[in-house]
Amino acid sequence: MRKSGTIFFFLLPLMAFAQDLSKERVVGIVSTLASDEMKGRKFGTSENDKAAEYIAGEFKKNNLGYCFGDSYLIPFEYKGQKGYNVCGIKKGKSEQSLAFSAHFDHIGTSNKEGDNIYNGADDDASGVSTVIGLADYFKDKKTDFSMVFMAFNAEEIGLIGSKALSENQNLNPVFNNIKALFNFEMLATESQFGKNAVFMTGDEFSDFDELINTNAVNGLKIYPDPYQGQQLFYRSDNVNFVKKKIVAHSISTVDMNKAFHYHAVNDDINIVDADNLTNIINNFAKTIEKFNTKNFQPKYNDKVKYEF
Repeated sequence: MRKSGTIFFFLLPLMAFAQDLSKERVVGIVSTLASDEMKGRKFGTSENDKAAEYIAGEFKKNNLGYCFGDSYLIPFEYKGQKGYNVCGIKKGKSEQSLAFSAHFDHIGTSNKEGDNIYNGADDDASGVSTVIGLADYFKDKKTDFSMVFMAFNAEEIGLIGSKALSENQNLNPVFNNIKALFNFEMLATESQFGKNAVFMTGDEFSDFDELINTNAVNGLKIYPDPYQGQQLFYRSDNVNFVKKKIVAHSISTVDMNKAFHYHAVNDDINIVDADNLTNIINNFAKTIEKFNTKNFQPKYNDKVKYEF
């Protein structure tokens, strides 16, 4: 008995970290989406469809349910072109849900000689890796909240995919239960606040960040938006859910004073700080794991605008 107890004691650290997302997993997701073969995932291309199918496959591996119908792929049309958003759901003890999202499209290629592929590793394969990573983490966990996982298309041409998804009436039963949406946008590099730190758009409009910081683990911290003058809260996919009066904010690490890779061909796997990204995903997962329908009910204040 003493021997087996000793073995169990030494196994405890391994068991405690067994469900952490690995750096290799994160790099694998980003590398797949940001590969040259994906040719920048521009809306309306076969590579964009391939990216949507890849994400749907990852949702299937995590045993997510369909948001409606019999597929994770939810089609929409824009200016004669067809594309897909991706949506999956994990049922919790409550119908109330938390949502996690990122956009998977990017800007494609150019006609220039040499490297002409805008891989979009940071923008926003890093965000998609966070969404899939959270689905990985919670795959076998019982949660109080249900969880909705979404990958938006056509963000780069005007937030079109998230608009189409948010306005799809077949999804109203899902969206009516969302209490908060975490939209992840560009997390591949270290923020101006240091490692394990992010900022949140629209922090002045709700207590979302305060509730997260109160429960945050391992030093994870959300800072106020340092770029309030740019109105980023109203310029990311979260805005289409703000219109539905869902508490929805974008979370990022991008330091705009140093983001020379933004919409550039060097936004590839080489600019990704994989250790920091993996750490942020795991710490968000462990923080979110502490939430339940009683201790996490973020609310907007009277400063927010729903019509704009």
